[in-house]
Amino acid sequence: MAVDYAVIVVYLAGMLAMGWWGMRRARSKSEFLVAGRRLGPWMYSGTMAAIVLGGASTIGGVGLGYQYGLSGAWMVFTIGLGLLALSVFFSARIARLKVYTVSEMLDLRYGGRAGVISGVVMWAYTLMLAVTSTIAYATIFDVLFDVNRTVAIILGGAIVVAYSTLGGMWSITITDMVQFVVKTIGVLLLLLPIAVVKAGGFSEMKAKLPTEYFDPLGIGGETIFTYVLIYTFGMLIGQDIWQRVFTARSDSTARWGGTVAGTYCLVYALAGAVIGTAAKVMYPKLPSADAAFATIVKDELPVGVRGLVLAAALAAVMSTSSGALIACATVANNDIWSRLRGAVAKEGGGERDEVKGNRAFILLMGVAVIVIAIALNNVVEALTVAYNLLVGGLLVPILGGLLWRRGTAAGALAAVAVGGASVIGLMAGYGILANEPVYYGLLASLAVYVVVSLATKPTDPAVLTAWRERLAGRGTEDPATPDPVTV
Repeated sequence: MAVDYAVIVVYLAGMLAMGWWGMRRARSKSEFLVAGRRLGPWMYSGTMAAIVLGGASTIGGVGLGYQYGLSGAWMVFTIGLGLLALSVFFSARIARLKVYTVSEMLDLRYGGRAGVISGVVMWAYTLMLAVTSTIAYATIFDVLFDVNRTVAIILGGAIVVAYSTLGGMWSITITDMVQFVVKTIGVLLLLLPIAVVKAGGFSEMKAKLPTEYFDPLGIGGETIFTYVLIYTFGMLIGQDIWQRVFTARSDSTARWGGTVAGTYCLVYALAGAVIGTAAKVMYPKLPSADAAFATIVKDELPVGVRGLVLAAALAAVMSTSSGALIACATVANNDIWSRLRGAVAKEGGGERDEVKGNRAFILLMGVAVIVIAIALNNVVEALTVAYNLLVGGLLVPILGGLLWRRGTAAGALAAVAVGGASVIGLMAGYGILANEPVYYGLLASLAVYVVVSLATKPTDPAVLTAWRERLAGRGTEDPATPDPVTV
């Protein structure tokens, strides 16, 4: 294992070095939180793919393939579909707004009255997303170093918190680009073909497994529909995703770069399902489907290659964890703390330097994430609660604001409150993992949004005019920055 250890140590040291490099570059709020809005198409594509394909997509995607066969690709596939929809239909308008958070967008659209409550919901979502990503370190470091769960979480979490705190989005962007390359090589180019060959090829896999393992809809229509509601729609509105859209240097970068990343996700989804199916042939009686990834890597890959593939898994977890962490800290500082103390920063060259404040919030949220990750046991339930609250509470007011002119601030606030409360109440009644809470919560949010919006005074024409100006990209330039990053 010495060679594998060396690969991992070099990788981790590189992540910290890039954090130090990012600290030298991030000298303004815009540079620290959204990389100066200067990413070109290739860097944007790589980093967007990196953040959406985390530990759940890699370890969990292989586990679903082990359990259901090729139809196990649907979870990650719906993530890719959501990213494609966001990129094609919404990303250009989102990028032109030149804001830092989803709640700022809601304030612009509805007249400055929807931000705090939506910020609390978004903060809870990004916090739990960061926690669940951090917990995944335990699985990887257990395979690598045979350390206990708490030490693994502290080790992995500390590295992510360190480079994220140092350089903000610049550090996360550069590390995510490296992580994207490592994931592509480790999972797609190495683990996928090796797993298929070790399992005896597709013909042997078909001979040894039930036919439902090769049914595209074998996982069940209701499950697929739920994945679409939670993950496809979740991609449209999550702060962690929007914050990456804000890094694009142009409309075309956001649109086409995101389309490339979404297509990559579809390929990654199928690869994970095939790897899991191959693992089922080789290890038909594993105690847990989620153990499939670690088992096949540990037992079937040669020295050196094993280290690279484990680095790929680590890269997947780190990219999602760091993206969720900076999103959580951005929302906590800009949407909650700044509003509570009545000191919302103004956009433009006259704003005070907020790098230190945002850096402090990343450190604070990072420590909180590590502590919660150590204390929390059920990752699936935590992530389900986060996504149910996000989709049930915020999907309707966000998409309604983008698509329906008649939507009002009262309607948006009512939709957030009723949708969020409905989801929580229904989870208490049906169970956290049930499908009904997100179905009925979303319907309740939609109904309240439409009824209250129609029953209240339309949004002030001046607010709508300012909103249309922002959507058109007029009067929203950030302070002068260095030349754009074109890669």
